[in-house]
Order: sequence, then C-alpha cells, then structure tokens
Amino acid sequence: MVQAAETVRATAAEAGLDRITVELINLRVSQLNGCAYCLDRHTGAALRAGESPRRLGVLSAWRDTGLFSPLERAVLALAEATTDPVDAAAQTSAFEAARQVLSEDQISAAIWVAVTINAFNRVSIMSKHPVQPPRGE
Repeated sequence: MVQAAETVRATAAEAGLDRITVELINLRVSQLNGCAYCLDRHTGAALRAGESPRRLGVLSAWRDTGLFSPLERAVLALAEATTDPVDAAAQTSAFEAARQVLSEDQISAAIWVAVTINAFNRVSIMSKHPVQPPRGE
C-alpha cells in the first residue's frame, strides 16, 4: 500500500497536483470515513507542506468558504464522489465541474489519490491503528 501511495503521489505531482492538494484529498476522504489515524497522519503532512491551520479547520465545510481555489474545489468534489460512489448525481456533477478546471491527467490523479486513501482508511479502521500522543507526552 505504501508503494502504491508513493506512486500515486508522484503521478499526481507529474500531473500538476501539489502536495497540499494531495493532502487535502487525503484529509477530506479520511474525514468522510472517520479514520482518526489517517486524519492525524495527513494533518501533520499537510501542515509540513505549508497548509494553514485555518483551512484545515474548515475543510469539512469547504463548499461554504472562499478559502479553496477552483482546482482544490474540483479535486475535493471528486474525492467525495469517489468515496461515496452510490450518489450518481454527485459523481456526474463532480466530473463536469472537474473538466472545467482540471486536465484529464489531473482528474485521473485526484481519483487515484482518493482511491488510495480510501483503501488506507479501511485498513487503518479495521486494524484499529491508534493515534499516538506526541513524543514526550
């Protein structure tokens, strides 16, 4: 899984999706799936990549803010549609919106990032991976 995620992350970078964008996908999917371990891990990764605590704090309500770019909004909608594939209308809407902003390679990369973190979420949830306190606590 780690090798798959590294490959997907590299492919996303080649397609023009920066690390912050990838981490936003990872976080939004992990929010939807309720994976505490992945939320903890990817919050740290997003902060290290330069993401702001303010945007992370409102990520679950990204549609209701002006804090996310059109590209980020498109990948977040794709991530949600990938995570909840039962909603065909949301999938259609996400793809239509994405095509206005993203290249085909970026669309593909965003979907693969979402698929990969969905798999990690399921493994972490079923394995009961713990969120560890910071060192020294």
